Formats: sequence, C-alpha cells, structure tokens
Amino acid sequence: MARSEIPQGAVQSKSRVRDRLGAWGSQHRASFGGSLSRLLSTPIQTLMTALVVAIALALPATLLVALGNIQQLGDSWDASPKISVYIKLRARDAAITQLIDSLEQRSQVSSVRYLTPDQVLADFQRMSGFGEALDSLDDNPLPATLIVSPTQQGSAPQALAALADEIALSPIVDEVSMDMEWVRRLRELMILGKKIVAALAGLLGLGVLLAIGNTIRLAIENRREEIVVAKLVGGTNSFVRRPFIYSGGWYGFMGGILACIIVSLGYWVLEGTVARLATLYQSDFELSGLGFAGNVQLLLTGIVLGWLGAWLAVGRHLATIEPK
Repeated sequence: MARSEIPQGAVQSKSRVRDRLGAWGSQHRASFGGSLSRLLSTPIQTLMTALVVAIALALPATLLVALGNIQQLGDSWDASPKISVYIKLRARDAAITQLIDSLEQRSQVSSVRYLTPDQVLADFQRMSGFGEALDSLDDNPLPATLIVSPTQQGSAPQALAALADEIALSPIVDEVSMDMEWVRRLRELMILGKKIVAALAGLLGLGVLLAIGNTIRLAIENRREEIVVAKLVGGTNSFVRRPFIYSGGWYGFMGGILACIIVSLGYWVLEGTVARLATLYQSDFELSGLGFAGNVQLLLTGIVLGWLGAWLAVGRHLATIEPK
C-alpha cells in the first residue's frame, strides 16, 4: 500500500479539528477584546458597576483581615493559663509567705510568682502610660499579687476553676481571677465574627450577582436587534452569549482590582497608628494585610462572581429573543 494513501483521512480529520479550534480561538479573542472595548466606551457606567462590585468584595475582605489580626494578637500573648491572686492590702508578709509555700506544695501548681505592690505599680505604669498621674498619689493603691502557673494536668478548665476557688478561701486573698478567661471569650467571639462575616459575604456576593446580572440584562436589551440579526444568519446561542459572559468577567476583574486597592489603602492608613500603639505597650505586633495570596483570591472571587452573574442573566434573557 502506498504511503500517501494511509494518512490521508487522518490528515483531513486533523485539519478539520485544527480549523475548528482556530475558529473557536478567534471567536473568543474577538469577544474578549470586543467586550472590553464596549465597556471602555461607557466609562461612567462601567466604573459605577465596578465600584458596586468592589465595595461588596472589600467589606468582607476587610472584616476578615481585621479578625485575622485580632486572632494573631491574641495568639501572640502567653496562652498558658494562669491564676492571678490579689492579696489584701494589710496582709502580713509572713502570711503571704505561708500562702506561697502552701501553693508550691500542690501537685497541680507548677510555679508561683510573687509581685510586691511596688512591682505591680511599676508594671501598671509601664503598660498604661499613666506614670505621672500615679506618681502624684501618696499611697500605692495596688495590692501584692501572686501569679500561679498550673501544671499541664492542672490546666483543664474544671481543675483550674477548682484551684481558684480553693485559693479564694484564704483569709488574706482579696480576689482571684483566671487570666485565660478573656482568651476563651476572645476565641468564642472570633468564631461568632467569622460566621457573621461569612453570612455578610454571602449576602454581598448575591448583591454582586444581581448587580452584574441587571447590567448584563440592560446590555442584552440594548443589543436586541443585533442579537436577532446574528441568530437569523445562523449564530448559535453560544456565539451570542460569549461577549456578555466576557463582559461580566471584566466587571468582576475591575471590581476585584478596586477592592484590592480599597483594602490596601485601609491597611496603609492604619499601619502606622497600630505600630505606634504596639510600641507603647512594648509589643512586637505588626498589622497584617491581605498579602499576595489574599489579593489574588479577592481578584479571582470578583471574576468568578462577574462571570456567574453574567451567565445567569444571559441564560435567562437570551432565550426570550428569537427571530420572528
């Protein structure tokens, strides 16, 4: 069998596939560039729609960044549970020493740190910034404090609460507080905050779909005659739908870019203030922004929402436009 006769059918099949792929690519390139040109021809309308998308994306993104920084701030502090024991002002040193010895002998106590009233006052002045006001006082109003660190076995919430109750029974103890209580409350608030942000993001995402869907619907109505002509000459629904889908994607892309700018501006405004506040409290905490990955996710979210909103709008309204 001649060599030229063997591949002829396969060559023709490959040629047809190549031609179809080439035509498909050319149509997508034309729709990609043409849809952008149409949006740029109406800059005010395009900017307004993109701003709606940007605000809807930036609000939950900003709240998520804020929650992330709050969680980072809470994790940066010592997470080991401790019990603060505030001694009565007139308690004798011998009684305080006896209490310390009894606590150190307990199996559930790892260590006990004693802070004199002067040390407590110095720490409070350093942390609060009210040094000059406190220096004007004749007497130190702050009591001596014991910082009780439990062992790993004694760190369970029930064991820690039982130990605190026992310490509170001492006649020289004025008040007992567990320093981990606020951490647990903060974590619960963080969980609640994330749920609220998720619900808000869902509502705003639905708003983006409706806004872009309505914009695409108006664009379809404005080009009704053009769509009818395209269908008369054999244009498929996919061919007619393609530029509107790309328009929705462009709206989402522009909105995502603006959302990244809004969140970055907020970070830039607050960064210096937070840094100065952290310095006052002798903390090395640094405000975190979206970062590269967060910006990419925000941009992709905008594109997906724009594409989906346009696809839903086109699928609903395009079927009602048929040549008569």
